[in-house]
Amino acid sequence: MDRLDNTVRPYAWGSTTAIPTLLGTEPTGEPQAEMWMGAHPGAPSRTGRGTLAEVIDADPEKELGTASAAKFGPRLPFLLKLLAAGAPLSLQVHPDLAQAKAGYEDEERRGVPLDAPHRNYKDANHKPELICALTEFDGLCGFRAPAETADLLDGLGIASLKPYVDLLRAHPEDAALREVLTAILTADPEEMSRTVTETAAACDRLGGAYAPYAGIAHHYPGDPGVLAALLLNHVRLQPGEALFLGAGIPHAYLDGLGVEIMANSDNVLRCGLTPKHVDVPELLRIVRFEAGDPGILRPEASPDGEEVYDTPIDEFRLSRYVLPEGSGVHDLTLPTPQILLCTAGTVRAGEHELAPGRSVFVPAGEKAGVSGAGTLFRATVLV
Repeated sequence: MDRLDNTVRPYAWGSTTAIPTLLGTEPTGEPQAEMWMGAHPGAPSRTGRGTLAEVIDADPEKELGTASAAKFGPRLPFLLKLLAAGAPLSLQVHPDLAQAKAGYEDEERRGVPLDAPHRNYKDANHKPELICALTEFDGLCGFRAPAETADLLDGLGIASLKPYVDLLRAHPEDAALREVLTAILTADPEEMSRTVTETAAACDRLGGAYAPYAGIAHHYPGDPGVLAALLLNHVRLQPGEALFLGAGIPHAYLDGLGVEIMANSDNVLRCGLTPKHVDVPELLRIVRFEAGDPGILRPEASPDGEEVYDTPIDEFRLSRYVLPEGSGVHDLTLPTPQILLCTAGTVRAGEHELAPGRSVFVPAGEKAGVSGAGTLFRATVLV
């Protein structure tokens, strides 16, 4: 197995302390938002044999296993991350596989450069993702029931919100959500900025259920995404709890440290809380206008001590082991590729001793014995 040397991405929303604290290093004063573990071309992990992308490219079947290479192609189909949010990320959705393929082919045919700021589809893949909290973790996930949102907006006592309240109460669920989100994203920018400013002040004054949205508005003053955020469920995960974000589900991470895993894609359609491009017509085509419970996931334990986060896709499978002192060696050998990440204590994986934040890549079929006292996350695929 290969010890991984991973890149930390300094996105502006990142916490300045969470990842350094986990790694036991000194903060630099700069944001440290994500640590990437995998073979994504944007920041592939480094090994003693070259980058992980180079290692896999040299012999895909050996590194990934025959079944994984046949099902997903000659590449690692997932990207594992440590994600540390110190400020809200953009409000966003991801396409399903058919939408991603069609959107990518269309933009390629029209000659839209891959690095163009208005490009929506950077690849032809979908991007389902799972976030598992290591600390208390706040986020937004999926639409709240329209009637509940109407009551929430009405409670702010702002005249310019009354049309949205009426729409949410007067239409069927999917039509109500579509009409209100469309109205928010296509409103006159100056009028919307005034409404958002009033809304932010009211949320700040009232607190309680409004407090998360006051915090969002503090980071993005005047942004219509603040009102879009008010349509969504606020979720607070406790350590060990997780959220699965499927295609078309609007979401945003607000604050906290977690382990994130996703299909190997960079396709994002933004709804707001960002200075980046918002393609309203394409966004409205991709969003699933369905209200519902965000569905907090808790791991399901198996007899061998593996705790699995069950998701409906095959490109990744995330689980964890909480290893007690003196529990002996656990055999984690699989016929599929794995990344093992320690998040607490000290875990020995093969010849490598892993402190928190350290990880290894285990080629398919490679003997993977682990021991020690700590928490170990395992990322692999289903074939």
